[in-house]
Amino acid sequence: MNGTKRPDPTVVHPIPGYDGEIYVKPTLTNPNIIVGEFTYMADTDFERHVTHHYDFIGDKLIIGKFCQIASGVEFVMNGANHQMNAVTTFPFYTLEGWDMDPPPLFVLPLKGDTVIGNDVWIGQNATILPGVHIGDGAIIGANSVVGSDVPPYTVAAGNPVREIRRRFDDELTALLLALRWWDKPVEEINALIPLLTCGDIASVKQEIKKILQKE
Repeated sequence: MNGTKRPDPTVVHPIPGYDGEIYVKPTLTNPNIIVGEFTYMADTDFERHVTHHYDFIGDKLIIGKFCQIASGVEFVMNGANHQMNAVTTFPFYTLEGWDMDPPPLFVLPLKGDTVIGNDVWIGQNATILPGVHIGDGAIIGANSVVGSDVPPYTVAAGNPVREIRRRFDDELTALLLALRWWDKPVEEINALIPLLTCGDIASVKQEIKKILQKE
């Protein structure tokens, strides 16, 4: 480790002297937002980027560990959806003075929880729509609108988002999903950094195989 400090997931500002980046987990107040350790955002207030997140719907935003969320990213939750199985989509019940009670949830086009895996990089100004699942190790391009699921270790971009390429072959992807390095103790992750940041993919594959054989 550099210096004597151990990485601390409970600090808000992980870069000394710079308050423009935060570890998200220690800032959360909403119990329906669940974020893993060491996931950071290039902002000072994560929850203001989670919109239309209403208690009466009960949907959750779940984000894994070690995710990298750029500035301007928005998570749009199910409360943004309007009734679509009727003549009008106008939400009379949300506005003062109209004679309409809230409709039962089953008539609304709810998509369920939004789930982001571990070690996911979300580029600047991307929009994540309700109910999307983004797999471990995926990369989402800047300005993308993600309205469909993104598999693990996939680069995806565009509006609507589409798969650009798989980051690795099926074998290495399976090895990384089995390794789950993000769940290991800080000391073990520190020891794995040379492997995790190595560009020699063939060598990385062989080393991960050795690690998994020992476990």
